[in-house]
Amino acid sequence: MCSLQALCSGLPLRPLPENQGRWAGVPHAPVRTPGLSPAEEQEVLAPEFAQELRLYGHIYMYRFCPDLEMRAYPVEQYPCRTRAAAAIMLMIMNNLDPAVAQFPQELVTYGGNGQVFSNWAQFWLTMSYLAQMTEEQTLVMYSGHPLGLFPSSPEAPRLVITNGMVIPNYSSRTEYEKLFAMGVTMYGQMTAGSYCYIGPQGIVHGTVLTVLNAGRRYLGLQDLAGKVFVTSGLGGMSGAQAKAAVIVGCIGVIAEVDGAALMKRHQQGWLMEVTDSLDHCIERLREARKTKEVLSLGYHGNVVDLWERLVHELDTTGELLVDLGSDQTSCHSPFNGGYYPVQLGFAEARSLMASDPTAFKGLVQESLRRHVSAINRLAREHFFFWDYGNAFLLEAQRAGADVGKPGANRTEFRYPSYVQHIMGDIFSQGFGPFRWVCTSGDPQDLVVTDRLAMSVLEEIVAGGVTPAVKLQYEDNIRWIREAAKHQLVVGSQARILYSDQKGRVAIAMAFNQAIARGELKAPVVLSRDHHDVSGTDSPFRETSNIYDGSAFCADMAVQNFVGDAFRGATWVALHNGGGVGWGEVINGGFGLVLDGTEDAERKARKVLSWDVANGVARRCWSGSPMAYEVICQTMREDSSVAVTLPHTVADECVLQALQQ
Repeated sequence: MCSLQALCSGLPLRPLPENQGRWAGVPHAPVRTPGLSPAEEQEVLAPEFAQELRLYGHIYMYRFCPDLEMRAYPVEQYPCRTRAAAAIMLMIMNNLDPAVAQFPQELVTYGGNGQVFSNWAQFWLTMSYLAQMTEEQTLVMYSGHPLGLFPSSPEAPRLVITNGMVIPNYSSRTEYEKLFAMGVTMYGQMTAGSYCYIGPQGIVHGTVLTVLNAGRRYLGLQDLAGKVFVTSGLGGMSGAQAKAAVIVGCIGVIAEVDGAALMKRHQQGWLMEVTDSLDHCIERLREARKTKEVLSLGYHGNVVDLWERLVHELDTTGELLVDLGSDQTSCHSPFNGGYYPVQLGFAEARSLMASDPTAFKGLVQESLRRHVSAINRLAREHFFFWDYGNAFLLEAQRAGADVGKPGANRTEFRYPSYVQHIMGDIFSQGFGPFRWVCTSGDPQDLVVTDRLAMSVLEEIVAGGVTPAVKLQYEDNIRWIREAAKHQLVVGSQARILYSDQKGRVAIAMAFNQAIARGELKAPVVLSRDHHDVSGTDSPFRETSNIYDGSAFCADMAVQNFVGDAFRGATWVALHNGGGVGWGEVINGGFGLVLDGTEDAERKARKVLSWDVANGVARRCWSGSPMAYEVICQTMREDSSVAVTLPHTVADECVLQALQQ
């Protein structure tokens, strides 16, 4: 068994470790079909890895998969010269924990292809560099490849990550498969490649808020008891949907074709019941509706079969059995295991995907058309569907499905994205998925941070906020109060909480002071999902509700990455792809280590303020009244912030016209 000390001593070459191949008993990524020519293979591949490429479509270097329990160890156990490096190691190993990661041996954390590294040699080298690193150095990562340590300063980030930064004209799916196979680029999703994933909890809170606010908007209800939410996906991030349904008090029916993924969530307590019978599924759904029972039911089968059965029930009995619906298949990668066609079983589909990609693509697109047809039929009744930002409607449109909307712009479909109708206003108010990790690994530290965060939010509300902001705070106070009861932790001792700029800064100050006085036993890592106020430019998701013509521009995400870096973030990351897929989005994130020092407090104030204000100002410019109100309040409270407001420009133009 390998040790952490050995893991940080460099790539084991003398002697080479035995090649154990793929592990039994854990899920594995589908075989990839990169389409490399023989010349391309000979040019870039060492002979000993040629067979791995032929078998799996990528070189994972299974030989170097460490013989060590992969998990987030307490931070003091990592043999490092800096606290920052030890915290980063903890975050990396959490992303690869088999309890957390979707395909741990292929270094995929979530989303079907969200890589932490491209191969295991990169993992060893990165851990070695982090062990050596001082406060005067920065580690540079090129799409999973550790370029090396370079001189910097204590004020600079200890780690700078870029993933998938391909020249725009070559940022196509076809080119990606080749470039990834050659090991020169990587799809880091969002928090996979930035080392900030915290398990399915990372999305469950956002899913809770989405379903709650969907009920308010579409059904006019605060209480969702007896209401049915149907969706698909129990893998990585989609695994949060079952837990979210229970937390909001509705009936969640979630289809999943992969039995291993479904049983993993059931065994973790995130999914209450499982069935592979559509008859039983419908019977159980009817029972729960009648009694208003809170239920999460996993259907082991294809979601298209489930939707079509719901249509059959409607057409034969007149009974609409579903109220709300969405989809969380990994549709950003529909032809590489992100979406399984209804015509084939799971194993048969994986086989065809590898042997005949063209035929597989045809079946996927036919399945998407059937999928949408069933949803369209139900939507003629009192049923509401939204796109969950996984490129479902985008890929359905490309497949020829009927998702068009008359007079729509390029980012609109028959059904809204959850950002357009539900979460967009929350982003405009500056609220987004703020998160933290207690690096001690002690659950009691998480209890302390929960208490501190709740107290901070209650104090802000007591001090006076607008009704819209108060509603968001109240939702989040309820969330944090009940978080421990819902047993959300998978992997590291982490928590997610939607908060605005004021809340994030105040929570960070409270944590840092608690570390300084010894109430928390070790540093706390602050982070967020890239899916946030400022972190992502994505015209079919995060910025789909921006209508000033800039939805396809990526200045916000890039400026956020740069701004966080020079304001004091411990590490920063910038990615091509994430959520809706390769070439469709630019996004970034950060990590910030709080260690109880005044220096950490100063950095946290600067980073967290910019990290929210950037996106609010951008949304203000795009015409959001909520963002306008928030940015005006920010300028009133902080004289160092000066934003040119839209009405100022308009008034000046009118004045000049009158003068002429």
